[in-house]
Amino acid sequence: SLLYLQEPSNKRVRPLARVTSLANLISPVRNGAVRRFGQTIQSFALRSDSKSPGCSQKSCSRSAAPTPPKRRNSVLWSEMLDVNMKESLSTKEIKRQEAIYEMSRGEQDLIEDLKLARKAYHDPMLKLSIMSEEELTHIFGDLDSYIPLHEDLLASLGEATKPDGTVEQIGPILVKWLPRLHAYKGYCSNQLAAKALLDQKKQDRRVQDFLQRCLESPFSRKLDLWSFLDIPRSRLVKYPLLLKEILRHTPKDHPDIQILEEAISIIQGVLSDINLKKGESECQYYIDKLEYLDEKQKDPRIEGSKALLCHGELKNKNGHKLYVFLFQDILVLTRPVTRNERQSYQVYRQPIPVQELLLEDLQDGDVKMGGSFRGAFGNSDKAKNIFRVRFQDPSPGQSHTLQANDIFHKQQWVNCIRTAIAPFQRTAAAAELKELPELSEESEENNPSVPNVKAQRRQSAMSGITEMELDESAAECGSVLDSEEAKGVKTHRTLSGHRKTREKQLSSKRKETLV
Repeated sequence: SLLYLQEPSNKRVRPLARVTSLANLISPVRNGAVRRFGQTIQSFALRSDSKSPGCSQKSCSRSAAPTPPKRRNSVLWSEMLDVNMKESLSTKEIKRQEAIYEMSRGEQDLIEDLKLARKAYHDPMLKLSIMSEEELTHIFGDLDSYIPLHEDLLASLGEATKPDGTVEQIGPILVKWLPRLHAYKGYCSNQLAAKALLDQKKQDRRVQDFLQRCLESPFSRKLDLWSFLDIPRSRLVKYPLLLKEILRHTPKDHPDIQILEEAISIIQGVLSDINLKKGESECQYYIDKLEYLDEKQKDPRIEGSKALLCHGELKNKNGHKLYVFLFQDILVLTRPVTRNERQSYQVYRQPIPVQELLLEDLQDGDVKMGGSFRGAFGNSDKAKNIFRVRFQDPSPGQSHTLQANDIFHKQQWVNCIRTAIAPFQRTAAAAELKELPELSEESEENNPSVPNVKAQRRQSAMSGITEMELDESAAECGSVLDSEEAKGVKTHRTLSGHRKTREKQLSSKRKETLV
């Protein structure tokens, strides 16, 4: 039986290779500088699995065995407690301490990621001249300056932690620290331009190869560079949730209650300011990329825009791709173009001011891509997720039938446009009410208490009465005829002699009224 437990003496065993730096993971290339790349990140001790000797040569040459990503410690606060200590705390207090520990642990992870972005990406690319210093500064921003900011919070939380691992009060620490997050305004505002530059640089083969090798390395946790650069923003939006979770598990009589509510108000104000600044920056970014084919297309409402309500790719009814921008005061349709590796947007037709914009929510099949209307083609040719935008005044002659990728994006566009034009529709409705009795033709015809010259003229045409007679009747009566007068009018319609006499009698009154 012992024979079955022993390893065969002739079995080949290949020991696991110990990787001391990321340079060992990079295959030899012509550039000798890359071979020295590992010197910049020697602190990362990595372990990779060797290729299995039993695998076929074809499969091994195609792709190496995947390296397991580095995992973070996910131990809960309660799992580190002594049994006696755990029994002495209430369930609500344990959950409160768990929420505080989650915030503390998140700060520690954020600090590690910020340092990693600098050490594993920024510094090596600068040293290997993969990107210029100016380009790296534009992409990474002042990421280093935020490390001390979060280290301060982590240190304060550490000082507030008792020997048994609990934190009595966290509110005063947060109220004092949270306003410092305003420092992220510049970083978040630059993210759109930074992402665009990074995507452009990825076209460079050296950049692409470097980032791919980092992605395949365990330290990246299968996250690309942009994921690391976006971690601060994603951390910011988590603060309100973390604070609300701590507040939810805090007893009503705890001194932290009111202070935590104040802290939540502070972080919401900070995020609102950052979003406003980020929105203005995004708006200006796209405005700078607009190209005009005609001076008439330029509108001061475009340059003066501070908010971009919605933007994205849509198709017109000819199937051409358009990139549409809904600014706060104007809708701009463009065609995306690339010149000298620079993305820009060529303005298509005349921009439509929001107060002159009319939206039509079309049903699936109303229009076919290509401009054919329903009924001309079979069911398979029906266009879906379509809507139409045009000028309220038909004189410019512009109407655009647009198609979204799916019903979700269509609804987003329809909701955004409706929200944008709603204030102007209310203003227009109020103006119409002030101009009464100018009602629509349908309402005037259905309401006999309101004089309607147009309706009277239509009736006169049907009954053979001249327009002059109706004007005379209106001038004499000053209002709509009652039933008896109406009968009298019918009698005059049948008797031509009476009609002529009536005309002569009222001619002087008509002239008087016209004057």
